[in-house]
Amino acid sequence: MKTKTLNRRDGEAVDISQFPNFSVTGSIIGMKNIYYGKDALLVRCGSWIYHVGNMKFVNQDKLTEGEQIYFNMAR
Repeated sequence: MKTKTLNRRDGEAVDISQFPNFSVTGSIIGMKNIYYGKDALLVRCGSWIYHVGNMKFVNQDKLTEGEQIYFNMAR
């Protein structure tokens, strides 16, 4: 499964710790199937993977903070 990556310094700057997370040793497929949904936007920062939103709720005119991190900051 695909995740985007954000370096730790940028993660601290945007306070990514406010989003739900799980360890990188966890199963991305399992977390998507059980908790977040198949359209989850996931960002890896350090040794954690953060759930910052879902594609089905994305409004291109007004992005939430998590969607801005995913689309504009993470690579």
